[in-house]
Amino acid sequence: MNKKLVSIALCALAFSSQALSETLNISYVRSPFNLQMMVMKEHGILDKEMAKQNVDVKWHEITSGAKQAQALASGDLHIAGVMNTASVLMANGANNPVRVIAGVSRPTDTFAIVGAKGGPKSVADLKGKKIAGPKGTVLHQTLVAALVKENMTIQDVEFIQMGLPQAFAALQSGQIDAALLAAGFVINAEKDGANVITTATGLVVPKLVMASSETIINQHPNWIEAARKAHDDAAKWIKNNPQEAIELGAKLQQISIEDAKKLYDWAHFTQRLNEEDMKSLALDMQFMLENDMMRQPVDIKKIVQVKALEE
Repeated sequence: MNKKLVSIALCALAFSSQALSETLNISYVRSPFNLQMMVMKEHGILDKEMAKQNVDVKWHEITSGAKQAQALASGDLHIAGVMNTASVLMANGANNPVRVIAGVSRPTDTFAIVGAKGGPKSVADLKGKKIAGPKGTVLHQTLVAALVKENMTIQDVEFIQMGLPQAFAALQSGQIDAALLAAGFVINAEKDGANVITTATGLVVPKLVMASSETIINQHPNWIEAARKAHDDAAKWIKNNPQEAIELGAKLQQISIEDAKKLYDWAHFTQRLNEEDMKSLALDMQFMLENDMMRQPVDIKKIVQVKALEE
């Protein structure tokens, strides 16, 4: 009888451990200046929210939107903490059903094409030049849009796929003529003598969002709700403590308070997308299809959750 009780107890313990072993895998994306994400992680807001469901949180530093989309498709990532909608559109165009679950920001001035010190000073000067940056992102879209405006295509430049830190380093060392950079990288490049050729302003309306896969949304809707609530709670804290939030961002991004304030002002934070964003997404898709950045059109309304929209 005692053996039977011990066996039952062990089974119960094993079941309990299994219940506690569920893990939410989410990407931690600080750049360009994703304050909601930084506050949500550093203050343990998401961890506390998920703990209510006996779910642990594992943070992954994956900054590329394209790589986050791949990780969502493989199941290695459950939530993309911050993705640009260019990557979301490309993923869906390649039959990878990535869905927007919340808005993050519209940082138009944050993304830029930066010319090397003594290098190209205009978009026209980029013809035949080496340009490095992350492919399949809003920066990639910005480059293509800038070239099209000057009656050129991506074929008129030598575009090299690189992450932001690598592109910044290559620009500093003189290995490339221009780089696609964001936020603190733009500020630091300018301090080193590089020049901003153009920002996304007037070319693209960057829309940063929180996203997940259709599979996770269907299998774990409670995870999505918890992440959205944590995202909103972080935004409320930022609104009530703006100076503290800016100081936290400066510390985590390793930039000055002055530069952090600049990025804060550039960010144009939002928790939800609006009707103008939906119209902008449709225009983005049309542009990307015309310039071979997407394989096929998608239903814009289908890729954005209703709860990700303003009421």
